[in-house]
This record gives sequence, C-alpha cells and structure tokens, in this order.
Amino acid sequence: MSEQKPSIKPNNHKIHPCPNDKKLALAHDLVAQNKDEDIIVVTSGDTTLIEETLNGIKVVDDRTLIKDKELNCSLLISFDVPLKAIIYMARLSHTTSRAILLLNESEQKLLYPIETLLGRVIKQEVVSGFEYSQKEQRVTDPKARKPLSKEKIKEIAKKNYDEKVGTPKPISNKPKREYKKDDEKAEQWQKKKKAPNKFLGKDENGKAIFSGKSGERNHRYDGSARDASFPPKKVGRKINIKALNKPKEESKE
Repeated sequence: MSEQKPSIKPNNHKIHPCPNDKKLALAHDLVAQNKDEDIIVVTSGDTTLIEETLNGIKVVDDRTLIKDKELNCSLLISFDVPLKAIIYMARLSHTTSRAILLLNESEQKLLYPIETLLGRVIKQEVVSGFEYSQKEQRVTDPKARKPLSKEKIKEIAKKNYDEKVGTPKPISNKPKREYKKDDEKAEQWQKKKKAPNKFLGKDENGKAIFSGKSGERNHRYDGSARDASFPPKKVGRKINIKALNKPKEESKE
C-alpha cells in the first residue's frame, strides 16, 4: 500500500455530494460524460449492483485494486469513502490524471482524516439534479407569542401574587389596650400569691399532713425540712478498677 501523496493536481480532484439513492445515476452520468477516458470505479462494498448499472466499465473493490499494482486509469471514481484514510490514499495512487469522490451526508465525518493526509481541502461541487432535497423550513406564526424576558416574567409573577394574596393590611397606629386594676380580666389573669404551706400534723398512719402541696420528699415527717446530711453515708462496696486491670503475675513452675 503506497503512503505517498498522489501526483494529481488539486483542480482535478473533486467531491460530488450526493445521497445514496442517487449515487448510481450520478456515476452513470459521469461515465457517459467521460466515455473517452480510461475509467475505474472503486468501492469498499459489493461491486455486483454497480457492474450491472455501469455495463462495460471496470468496477473493483479496494482489496483487488491494492493487490494489482499495475491497474491504473486516467479517471478514478470512488463510489464511497473507505473507513481508513490510508486506503483512500492508495486508491489515488492508481489514477494518473483525475479523481472524483461521491460523498453522502453520513460519510462527511470520514473526509477530515483524508484531507489531513493530503494537506489540503478537497473541492466540493454539487451536480444539478443530484443535490440533497431541501429540508422544509419551519414557518413561524406571526401571531405566536414571543418569548418573555426575565424582567417581564418577574413583573407578571408579582402581579399574579398580589392579586391572589391581596394587599397587606396597613399598620395601625392605635395604642394597645391597657388593662386597669379594677378590670375583671386583669383580676382573672393576675398572678396570685401562694399561701404558706403549713404542717398540720400526722394522720393515723403516721404520714405528715400539710395545708398545701408539700413536696414531702424534701420534708421530714415532723414537718421540718431535710438537711444536707440526709443522703446515707454508707455506700456499697468500692471496687478498685486499677487492681482489676493489673495483669496477673505468671505462676512460676
């Protein structure tokens, strides 16, 4: 496989953009227009359908073209683009004058590596009648609503909020009501002083009786308050933690 750049001039190397369903018809027209030249049509796929359409024209695949080094022509028509750019460069080494590449939309991504190896951009020409059908442009309705700006959206949102919630009530300057001493409500909620809790004696079971809530845990049964010495001084057996953590001495045998 030759890795040298082809010797054909840039003006003699062209690309014709064409959809797949029109490639056979375009190849037939190119052959008819250049019938006086020695033509080879090369493809990376099956050659059967192309051979049936282009009767009498030499149609080969990439493997056959690369193996036969003496197979040359004056016009090389590439029916498609090989996956590897170096294979396309090998195709160009078999033409002495001109090269044409039929390129569909999905093969455009394979064109960049080829142009990188060539060191230049290949000229593209659209053949009348074999161009892509124009996609229908979306007609915009002049009555359609235009997209709103951020400021307009905030303005509409604020307006909707005010209509839903309503305007806030004005702050009243009226002074707060002060309850007088003789007011019934003031007397009702006034904090009352607690009467002193008195020791009334003991009941028949010997339990102390008080005039109010005594909190008798803090009083003795005679009514006197418990002192600080109330908790028992005797406690449970103390355990020396350090002694427990101390390792046992190994018994001497």
